[in-house]
Amino acid sequence: MAKKTEATVEEKLRTLYDLQLIDSRIDEIRNVRGELPLEVEDLEDEVEGLKTRLDKLNGNLDEITQEISNKKNLIEESKASIKKYAEQQKNVRNNREFNSLSKEIEFQELEIELAEKHIKEFKAQIEQKKEVISQTKERLAERESHLKHKKGELDDILKETEKEEKTLMDKSLSYEDLIEPRLLSAYKRIRKSVKNGLAVVPIERGASGGSFFTIPPQVQMEIASRKKIITDEHSGRILVDPALAEEERQKMEDMFAAI
Repeated sequence: MAKKTEATVEEKLRTLYDLQLIDSRIDEIRNVRGELPLEVEDLEDEVEGLKTRLDKLNGNLDEITQEISNKKNLIEESKASIKKYAEQQKNVRNNREFNSLSKEIEFQELEIELAEKHIKEFKAQIEQKKEVISQTKERLAERESHLKHKKGELDDILKETEKEEKTLMDKSLSYEDLIEPRLLSAYKRIRKSVKNGLAVVPIERGASGGSFFTIPPQVQMEIASRKKIITDEHSGRILVDPALAEEERQKMEDMFAAI
């Protein structure tokens, strides 16, 4: 579509309304996807978080298992020391040496007792960790299954709409090139400020589209004359007459059908 240098007000209004119809169609396509992209993103983050947690839990389990192994080694060393000190007691020369060895034996027995207590505590921790790991694995499997389902939904929608959306976005840009910067800026500003993204609306039953505020007959006549761009004083939307809107809507519907 060649860029026009001297467009009439009517041509500007038609181009603006065409752009609005294209952008509204893009909005519809994106609304079909709804919250799915965000849902998929949140699920991906959750799955990643659960995997990280599982890695950390398994790492903790390995550390505790190693601690048990260390305590068992300590017990064996203490038992060997007790045996050695007991043998030495048979060859002592006085009570002082005997008592000194007895204290060493007593100390090693306490070490064994403490190590066994720690082993018992570590084994309890292992059981607790295994339970948490089991629950985390179940949660991870459930979330991965849910993610797979949601990704499938999103992929199906994208396959159906991706080509149309890309074509419409290109069309939107080409129509933007036909509109003078000041008017295009106003259009985009209004689109951002209204909930449904409708910056250009036709008059419906004497009021601007989507509004309950009646437009005075004199203003309606001015809009129908297509001699100047008129905005709704309540919403700020650009107004077009119903006949123009219907003509452009039909033209755009034919274009959408051909995509």
